[in-house]
Amino acid sequence: MLEALTKTRPWVIYAIYIPACLYMLYYSYAEISLSPIHIGGIFLLALFSWTLFEYVAHRYLFHYHPTSKLGQRIIYIFHGNHHEFPRDKHRLFMPPVPSVVFASIIWCIIFSISSLVFGTGTYVYAFFPGFMIGYLLYVSMHYAIHAFPPPKGLKALWRNHNLHHYKDPEKGFGVSSSLWDKIFGTLPEKENTLK
Repeated sequence: MLEALTKTRPWVIYAIYIPACLYMLYYSYAEISLSPIHIGGIFLLALFSWTLFEYVAHRYLFHYHPTSKLGQRIIYIFHGNHHEFPRDKHRLFMPPVPSVVFASIIWCIIFSISSLVFGTGTYVYAFFPGFMIGYLLYVSMHYAIHAFPPPKGLKALWRNHNLHHYKDPEKGFGVSSSLWDKIFGTLPEKENTLK
C-alpha cells in the first residue's frame, strides 16, 4: 500500500497545480490589483528562478552523499530509485502528498521573502504560479526525456540528461535548461557520448 503512494500519473499533478496557479494569477489581478505587466514580470522572474532552484536541488540535495544509513535511504527514496529505474514512468512526477507539502513550504518561504523585502507577502500570488509552472515544465520535460525520442531542437537536453543517467551522474544537473550547467561547469562534455 505504501509503495502505491510513491507513484503518480502526470494528470494528477497538473490537476492540482494548474487550477491553483490560475486562481493565484486571477487573485493577483482582481484582488491585489497588480497590473498585467507587473504580474507578467514577476511570473517570468519566477520561471527563471525555477531553473536555478532545479539545478541546485538536483545537484546538492538529490545527489548529496550522506554517510549514515538513514541519510542514504532518504536520498534513495527521493532520487536514487529514479537513477536505478530511470524508465519507470510512474516515478517521474513527485506523488501528490509530498508534492503539496513541499509546495506549501515553498509558498511560505516566498511569502516570507516577499514580506521582508517589500513589506507585503502579496507578491507570492504572482511569483508562486510562475515558479510552479516552471516546476510543471521541468517534470513534463523530465517525463518526456525518459518516455519519448527527442524532438528536433531539444536533442541536446535529451543527450545531457541521458549522459547524466548512464555515463556521468556528476554532470548534467539541469533538466529543463542547460544554462546553469554551462555557468557552473557541469555540462557533460560533447565527446562523452552514449554507446
